Parts: sequence; C-alpha cells; structure tokens
Amino acid sequence: MTTAETGPRARARAQTIADIKRVGREQLAQHGAAALSLRAVARELGMVSSAVYRYVSSRDELLTMLVVDGYNALGDAVDAALVEAGDQPAARVRALATTVRKWALAEPAWYALLFGTPVPGYAAPAETTVTPGVRVVSALIGIVDRAYRDGQLSGPLVDSAVSATTARDFDTIRAQFDLAIPDALLAVALTVWTTLFGAINFDVFDMYGTDTFTDRGEIFDLQVDSMVGLLGMGPIARK
Repeated sequence: MTTAETGPRARARAQTIADIKRVGREQLAQHGAAALSLRAVARELGMVSSAVYRYVSSRDELLTMLVVDGYNALGDAVDAALVEAGDQPAARVRALATTVRKWALAEPAWYALLFGTPVPGYAAPAETTVTPGVRVVSALIGIVDRAYRDGQLSGPLVDSAVSATTARDFDTIRAQFDLAIPDALLAVALTVWTTLFGAINFDVFDMYGTDTFTDRGEIFDLQVDSMVGLLGMGPIARK
C-alpha cells in the first residue's frame, strides 16, 4: 500500500470516528449516557450496525472516547481562560471557576458524563482517562502552589492535624504535581476543588430547586469569593 493510499484512508477513518463521537454526544444530550447505543449511532449515520464496530469496538470504548474528549475540551477552555486572567492568584482562581461553570452549563450532558452519576456497567479505564481528567485540578492546585511559593497567601486559616496515613497520601500528591505547599494548605486546596464542583453540580443538575435563587450567577460569585478567602488570597473585583 502506498503512502498516497494510506493518507486518504486514514483521514476517512478519522472523519468517521469523529462522526461517531458527534452522534454519541447528541445521544448523551437526548437520552443520557446509560442509553447510549452503538446500533442507534449506526442508524443515525446511515451505517449498518456491524460496520460501526470496525471503528469503535463497544459502547464502553465510545464512552471512553467521549470522556477523554470532554476532559480535554474542559481543560482547553480553562487553559485559554488562564492565559487571559493575568498573574493575580485570586483572579486566576475566579477565571478557572467561572470557566468550568460556563462550560458545564453549555454542555450539561457532557458534564454529567464526567462528573454526574456513574454509568451502570461502565468503568473508565484509568490509563486513558486519568491524565486528561486531572487537568483542571492540576491547574487549580498549580495556582495555589505558585501563590504559596511567591508569598502571596495569608492563610490557610486553619492548620488541622494530619494523620500519618493522610500525610503519606499528601506526599504522593505533592510528588505527582510537583508541589511545595504544606499539608494544611493542600487540605484547603482539596476543599476548594470539591466545593467548586459541588457548587456547579447544584447549578447544572438543578439541585437548588427552581424557585430558590433568582440569580444563580451571583450565588456562584459569592461561593467563589468564599473559596478565594479560604485559600488566603486577596479579593479581586468581579468582571
């Protein structure tokens, strides 16, 4: 087979896989991840059901593709926002937080696949999904670490005792992400991480109830203010 023959075939295969993933995302939005079906994807694309398996071996493989693409789409959005955010730590945390919320509200089904209820019978393969999956938390904890190294933090306010077991876990995290922050600040950063996604989950999945808050954007701003304060960062004017 010549290179000229390989190139068009490779491009055609890549386009078909892209089409399969596009229809898969549409099915997520319409029916949810648990109902995702390769047969339905094949029908939508005008393919016989057996043909789609030449490109995607199973529903689980398609879910993994969508998970990886979702993590990377969110990570790319956060990276782009941080480029524009400037150097002030509080501004960078706010840019990261508001970007995650904006992406989640624009892509609720995709966000649900990443951070919502687990799909029955599906376990995301760690070797494929962990690296893209930690991009946002890596960016967040990197902001905190840089601020700590530069002496820009006034906290953390609470220096909780850490057991030997948790201290070893924290050492592993520090080594994984090349961090200098001490245990107490790492605990605060983890609290901010889980608080951020908890707040977004309440918004995206309508866990507040429809009539509780008129302006959920302002509620989120107040939550981010609290996160910034918890990290010992100075206030930053909202945009």
